[in-house]
Amino acid sequence: MTIKNFITILCITISLTGFSQNKGKALLNEVSKKVKSYDNISLDFKYTLENVAENIKQETKGDVVMQGDKYRLNILGVTRLFDGKALYSISPEDEEVTISSLINDENDAITPSKMLSFYEDGYMYNLDIEQNIKGRKIQYVKLTPIDSNSEIKNILLGIDAQTKHIYNLIQVGKNGTKTTLTVNSFKTNTPLSKTLFTFDANKYKDYYINKLD
Repeated sequence: MTIKNFITILCITISLTGFSQNKGKALLNEVSKKVKSYDNISLDFKYTLENVAENIKQETKGDVVMQGDKYRLNILGVTRLFDGKALYSISPEDEEVTISSLINDENDAITPSKMLSFYEDGYMYNLDIEQNIKGRKIQYVKLTPIDSNSEIKNILLGIDAQTKHIYNLIQVGKNGTKTTLTVNSFKTNTPLSKTLFTFDANKYKDYYINKLD
């Protein structure tokens, strides 16, 4: 699994009736409104990738802090820092920093700054099952890409019915790969360092700096 594969994720039926679609859209609108009301969001998560046919199962944990378009993501030993203009991928193992513009690096991928609102465009919505998970009422909404050429078959987005926060995201690809992102901790409006989203070159004087643009 690559970090870009993770970003692409992160970056969602009771019936196929218009009622179901409208209810699903209404719930996601509530989630979007709630997310946009926060100054910042901090998540700890578990990411799982499975493909039964190819006997693949990979799990990893990570964390991300988001404020507007800015984010700081830690996963697989690499830190990805976006300061609003440039994206810095910092790899201590390789002693390398890769610098690029977010547009060139991610194209149409679901970036962390969009991972809680990516579903607003390009999908059809239907209410799916409701589950009780560890005492929490989780309502799932099934998202199906409008673009028939999409590599995504569908996405199940689990919403905590009480908090209107995203609990998990299950994406099923047309190639049989299922990726699941489960939010273990969801914190909002926490005090952040003023330099959290700032790249300090002085800390990486011995690193190889790879500028892609």
